[in-house]
Amino acid sequence: MQQIAQLPQIPPTALAELQADYLKQATALWNASLGQGEAPAISDRRFAAPEWRSNPAASFITQLYLLNAKTLQQMASAVEADDKTKARIRFAVQQLVDAASPSNFLALNPEALKLALDSSGETLSRGLQNLWGDVQRGHVSQTDESAFEVGKNVATTAGSVVFENELFQLIEYAPLTAEVKARPLLMVPPCINKFYILDLQPDNSLIRYAVAEGNRVFVVSWRNPDESVKHLTWDDYIEQGAIEAIRVAREISGQEQINTLGFCVGGTILATGLAVLAARGEQPAASVTLLTTLLDFADNGILDIFVDEASVRLREATLGPDSPKGPQLLHGQELATTFSFLRPNDLVWNYVVGNYLKGEAPPPFDLLYWNGDSTNLPGPMYCWYLRHTYLQNELKLPGKLTVCGEKLDLGAIKAPVYIYGSREDHIVPWHAAYRSTQILTGKKRFVLGASGHIAGVINPPPKPGKPPKRSHWIAKGAALPADPEAWLQNAVEHPGSWWPDWSAWLASHAGAAKAAPKTPGNRKFKAIEPAPGRYVKVKA
Repeated sequence: MQQIAQLPQIPPTALAELQADYLKQATALWNASLGQGEAPAISDRRFAAPEWRSNPAASFITQLYLLNAKTLQQMASAVEADDKTKARIRFAVQQLVDAASPSNFLALNPEALKLALDSSGETLSRGLQNLWGDVQRGHVSQTDESAFEVGKNVATTAGSVVFENELFQLIEYAPLTAEVKARPLLMVPPCINKFYILDLQPDNSLIRYAVAEGNRVFVVSWRNPDESVKHLTWDDYIEQGAIEAIRVAREISGQEQINTLGFCVGGTILATGLAVLAARGEQPAASVTLLTTLLDFADNGILDIFVDEASVRLREATLGPDSPKGPQLLHGQELATTFSFLRPNDLVWNYVVGNYLKGEAPPPFDLLYWNGDSTNLPGPMYCWYLRHTYLQNELKLPGKLTVCGEKLDLGAIKAPVYIYGSREDHIVPWHAAYRSTQILTGKKRFVLGASGHIAGVINPPPKPGKPPKRSHWIAKGAALPADPEAWLQNAVEHPGSWWPDWSAWLASHAGAAKAAPKTPGNRKFKAIEPAPGRYVKVKA
């Protein structure tokens, strides 16, 4: 009984108010359906088709669903509990609400029913074919996957693989300018996705843009782990991954220092690698760029609701090095499904309705093709990352963690840093990205972009004559107060892409111009195969 009493509850006064308000609005809806009064307008785009308004039954069901959804969300917000418990309740309620939408059910979707009648059932036949195809693929299709091929119409920037080990391939891209800057740029993308988010199409490729700006560019292409490497640890990703890539890029370029860039988890891996090298007395980075990267995991947005001691122990017991069956893989489809259900209406139910109820084939979209091209992770690496960053937030604490035999101190990295956050990012909230300014000790520049985790980063300058897309914000001065909102109050909005600002900053750390290399690699590191290489083509 004591345990029951400790369960989260809604205060009786708040519950009574919600009940009274619900009855009032439900009565008004019923009266409106009988022609006595007017129902509120529906702005939800799930119900934008005219059939939802012209059909009285569908209109009433929609209005009642939206009222129920709003009331359930209000009840979740009224629960008396700690912040994390409330967040979990709100998330669970939102999943229920989104799944229960009448648009998701054929019998309740007048738009889908009309399409079926008008086509003599052809849309339903196509929908069943789409459903069977997705069952075979193991996921809901978000795009026409047959329209893309890695190396053919995505990841097409010319280059060569110049190094590989069991963890990654290193790609050197062919120069697009007669001269290149002396210090090369090494990009470390996230290992939980494939690198070609940075090289989708020529017009939106950050890799191609960096090459065209006169940089000698190297990019890590992580291996999609299989059973043979399921034992790899976080230390392996640092020593054999980031640190090895830095070593090879320095050796090929002949430069003591190189410019470095990390994106999302790639930024966390890069910063960890640089801190390990700093502990060894090395400072190989002339500059560090961190794109939507977490170093301080105090507030991680919606992902935080999935992480607590019990959930991490479960992962360790099933995937970690000491699990009864030994190390296991975290399969990519599990991660992809989790990320999709962070935005279920946009990335799940929208395609359930379109693919299956309406019989529509999803249109080709390079970003969604990449999003569905999932990757596995070695269980030990994933478990270490989960515990020491998301759960215990130890990466930011000097001397707390030992990685590759070295005590970590991110403040020991002596390099200027360009830190980018996206204002609507639900994976790395911009406040969390901003907190890196309080950890790193080099000269720092923070830039805030519009949109989300991916669209904010992949925001190229417009073609001549085209209007700019999305804004970015830069502070008037160099001050970086502890409160990110205080920084924002002093920031100025600039229309268009942040890429030119970053490119100008990078150029100031890239050294003098020199003749572009005629061949990739050097005598020791020769070209192995053309970019994008074979590692990125392996399916999970």
